[in-house]
Amino acid sequence: MNWDDLRHFAALCSEGSLLGAAKALGTEHATVSRRIEALEKKTGLKLVDRRGRRLQLTNDGQRIATLAMRMRDEADGIQRILRGKRDEIAGEVTISAPPALSVCVIAPCLASLANRYPLLTVRLLAETRQASLNRREADIAVRLSRPVEGDLALVKLMEVIFRPYASIHLIDKMNSRDMPLIGSDGDVRDSPQQQALEQIAHGRPYTFRSSDVMVQFALAKAGAGIAMLPDFLAPEQHGLFSVDPDAKPLVREAWLVIHNDLKNSGPVRAVVDHLRQSIG
Repeated sequence: MNWDDLRHFAALCSEGSLLGAAKALGTEHATVSRRIEALEKKTGLKLVDRRGRRLQLTNDGQRIATLAMRMRDEADGIQRILRGKRDEIAGEVTISAPPALSVCVIAPCLASLANRYPLLTVRLLAETRQASLNRREADIAVRLSRPVEGDLALVKLMEVIFRPYASIHLIDKMNSRDMPLIGSDGDVRDSPQQQALEQIAHGRPYTFRSSDVMVQFALAKAGAGIAMLPDFLAPEQHGLFSVDPDAKPLVREAWLVIHNDLKNSGPVRAVVDHLRQSIG
């Protein structure tokens, strides 16, 4: 039995779709499909029911999925241990971070890292979802809340301050209680900043929603309404001002999170130390 076939099957089971599995593995969905067909042929079992729009695991598929995902987790653990023993500052380190924080804070600080470590490659994934460190989707994750579960090492990076901003032109012509609202969506729909905006909304409907803070920022600059924006975007430099300057701002903590198996890895430690010194 080919381990790669099992690995692709485990990814399908974890992600729930061929496209999700392909994205997680960095391959094409057709490749995932071929690997699963090869696994079915070698085992002589039907693992996936392809009838209908969604793929469903058969009873045999569910039993093998449990074992395949356990094997994948153990294999990932071995990889983390091996990577954690690397001392040479070379190779590739992957960071997963929120998009706006990636663009405005992390990317500018990483630029000087190349001069210090020319053999090091950093992949910066700007994404709203939380990458799995157990499944090696990232080596370092930036989280806007302190994780309380998992075998993780944590480093506080910075505090992120959110305030309700609107364009000066909008503030000049209407009361904040009448202004349109720009809310969060997708993975951040239930975020603390969205909950803070709900206090201002008082049940009013939203004119715009977006999962991307940079889109909310662009809408607010265009005079589309009130958005909860982080201070690191320097809103005042773009004609945006707090609609309630005397209100207490929302303060969130940004944490660098790594799996404990990687905390002694030379490349990972170099990136963490550089970000902490540059930002913190």
